[in-house]
Amino acid sequence: MQANKLWVVLAFATVYLVWGSTYFFIQMGIQGFPPLLLGALRFLAAGSLLLGWCAIKGERIWQWQHVKHAAVSGSLMLFVALGLVMWAEQSLPSGVVAILVSSSPLWFVLLDRAKWQQNLRNRATILGLLTGFAGVALLFGEQLLHDVKQVQILPMLLLLVSTIAWSAGSLYSKYKLTGGAAPVNTAWQMLAAAVLFVPCAWLHGDVQQLHWAQIPVAAWSALIYLIVFGSIAAFSAYVWLLQVRPATQVSTYAYVNPVIAVLLGLFFGHEPISLLQMGGLLVILTSVLLLNLQKYRALKPAPKLGFI
Repeated sequence: MQANKLWVVLAFATVYLVWGSTYFFIQMGIQGFPPLLLGALRFLAAGSLLLGWCAIKGERIWQWQHVKHAAVSGSLMLFVALGLVMWAEQSLPSGVVAILVSSSPLWFVLLDRAKWQQNLRNRATILGLLTGFAGVALLFGEQLLHDVKQVQILPMLLLLVSTIAWSAGSLYSKYKLTGGAAPVNTAWQMLAAAVLFVPCAWLHGDVQQLHWAQIPVAAWSALIYLIVFGSIAAFSAYVWLLQVRPATQVSTYAYVNPVIAVLLGLFFGHEPISLLQMGGLLVILTSVLLLNLQKYRALKPAPKLGFI
């Protein structure tokens, strides 16, 4: 499937920039909402809004085969993977979370059996992936060495499961969600995750024990940001990119997101950045260039995105 170069660039920019900020907003959100309830509210609202918009546009919103595949991929990516990320952020330093999550492109290569021959023989792809992971490790190396003795093993193992689940769900979405409108498929993925989050939040006691009047405004603002930008905008762009670009290329978001997180901390949180961290930024950007430059040159114009 060919795609218009401009839409591809805009979609990548959305995923890179918005998802780079979601670590910060998830941290802000769980200051007022328990993780399971935050996930339930986020994806129930985002999925409902997007599906309603698709219905207004006249899209065909119910096709059982597409809904079934969307439910599987959405459960893996949004319920299992992001649910574990939100849970882990309660006890793990953000630098450790970013390092472990950045390993997902390696899982893309290992799990994408259909592309094994192409990916594992492509030196540029392998070099780009390894360089990117090394850059992320360099970027957060100081913080990891400082905090590693304070973290728990279980949350780190859960984050490893999260990266595998995200990669598996993404690849399932790429190969199974080949029909139907991209926004409709995205909406069903989010609603499938919400269907799992809601009973889990209820059984865990999140709803019954929460004092709604005491939730800070910052947590509500974070929830709104995650709904509109993190889910409707960025996740829609991500699902569409999986249909039009190689999975290994789309997975480069995992290298750029930590870069965005560091820059946000530098400019808005007034956090210092060292020469070692600056070196990490340059290494990561080099890896993204290595993975993307040749492929972008081959792009040809095509119809614009269905969800724009």
